[in-house]
Amino acid sequence: MGYRDVKFDENSVFLVGGGAGFIGSNICEALVDMGYTVRCLDDLSTGKYENIEHLTQNKRFTFIKGDIRDLDTCMEASKGVDYVLNQAAWGSVPRSIEMPLLYEEINIRGTLNMMEAARVCGVKKFVYASSSSVYGDSATLPKKEGQEGSVISPYALTKKVDEEYGRLYKELYGLDTYGLRYFNVFGRRQNPEGMYAAVIPKFIKQLLHDEVPTINGDGKQSRDFTYIDNVIEANLCACHASGEAAGQAFNIGAGGRLFLIDVYHYLCKALGKDIEPNYGPNRKGDVRDSNADISKARELLGYHPEYDFEKGIELAIDWYKEYLK
Repeated sequence: MGYRDVKFDENSVFLVGGGAGFIGSNICEALVDMGYTVRCLDDLSTGKYENIEHLTQNKRFTFIKGDIRDLDTCMEASKGVDYVLNQAAWGSVPRSIEMPLLYEEINIRGTLNMMEAARVCGVKKFVYASSSSVYGDSATLPKKEGQEGSVISPYALTKKVDEEYGRLYKELYGLDTYGLRYFNVFGRRQNPEGMYAAVIPKFIKQLLHDEVPTINGDGKQSRDFTYIDNVIEANLCACHASGEAAGQAFNIGAGGRLFLIDVYHYLCKALGKDIEPNYGPNRKGDVRDSNADISKARELLGYHPEYDFEKGIELAIDWYKEYLK
């Protein structure tokens, strides 16, 4: 199954919060390509206009430059909307440790503003980005909903609070909310620049430019790397899910587990490079191992990820080769 197999009424209106970001812009593009009406709300603090510029020529697409910290902006954007897919948030565990107050404002208050606007405007489904970081210091593998540990970063805490609000908005107000715990998403348009860049685009860029990448820690950390199209599918599946599944959070991964050093060597081989990496200190707040048990999402959302790591990374590498020319 792929996201194109998930169908809606042709007059459906979608609002994508953070729609100019990596994940949001891919969701916007998919929905527009499928023929639906899409509003993209983004303040461009981390998202990029260039990610959605090609969509602005389409009459079914509207870009709203606005901040989710402003409730009136969220209300205006949510009028007449059927489905909200809120990806608006600031990512990066290390940056959240440096800026906890800003993360509270954007990731908690901003998400709550979007949820409240969806409730007031009678939105059918509110789907929002959570994170595998909510598992915190739990050593249990695979990660299973209901078996969380203590969170170890402000970023993770913001996502945990969002999930609690999602539960309350279902229980108190009847808004169908669905939290998607993303596991290390990668793919086209993920930013390879800057000190907070995700590891896969950063490694690809450095290897393509014959630079020596630095791996934080010993490289034996494991991750469930998940291709972007799986995440698009999960968002659309959640919009179709039963109200009985609402108010909950779901693991969204590929269901695999790869060691960082193995991913690095895989990229070296795929790009025809032979560069030994440097090793740096462990990053504060990082979870050591992650691997998603996706059985709950399969059962309650109908999520069946189409892309494994190999299939996804091949497409990602092709995109970066073109993008980084």
